[in-house]
Amino acid sequence: MINFLGIVGLRRVGGSAAPEGSTSRAIAKTPTVAPLGYYEALEAALSELLIAKGLIKAVDIQRAVEAFDAGSPAYGARLIARAWVDPGFKSRLFENANLAARELDCDAGPGRLIVVENTPHLHNLVVSSLGVSFARALLGRAPAWYESAAYRSRAVREPRQVLAEFGTDIPSYVEVRVHDAAADHVYLVMPMRPAGSEAFLEEDLAALVTRESMIGVQVPRLPGLLPNEGAASQPEA
Repeated sequence: MINFLGIVGLRRVGGSAAPEGSTSRAIAKTPTVAPLGYYEALEAALSELLIAKGLIKAVDIQRAVEAFDAGSPAYGARLIARAWVDPGFKSRLFENANLAARELDCDAGPGRLIVVENTPHLHNLVVSSLGVSFARALLGRAPAWYESAAYRSRAVREPRQVLAEFGTDIPSYVEVRVHDAAADHVYLVMPMRPAGSEAFLEEDLAALVTRESMIGVQVPRLPGLLPNEGAASQPEA
């Protein structure tokens, strides 16, 4: 099976720049059409080859582009909110997240989706060492900082410091576990439900869940509170 999303994603990953270490393209000085960037050229070559061999059609690529752009953090937030209020759905989400997502008419994407849960003694953080793997179908386009070399390296070496820079201070007794997304699997963090949200409806809970909290760099909080206020209660060290 052809991974259409992987092909069309090349034109978006890293913009039009070539990989680190390669020679950058000079800015055109005349009003002519700029040449394709590294990833754009790679995507175009792969598409033309597959179409020529009859493995795919141009319309298939166009549909994949549309699906690639359709992702939104609202989809991931729906999964988290449902899991907070429905223990049965939460169990199914851990067992087979791709299948469970379909219960809410959400497409988790072409790869395997793995949901990891934050607890009072464990905080999860997602990174992609290659900078190209992200739960885009449920989180939308990856933020620039997620794809940056600084985040990719520092999140692994010094995750607590990186979290602190996002305003998330993790107590010393809480383990920070870093998960490296890859081409065949991506991660979604299930943050702890904020204290004080017991009376919230499911849609109100979903509004508390942000893209950053599902990556793990922040935690959900009630409106009007500072970053570490309103998080689920923590045990004493």
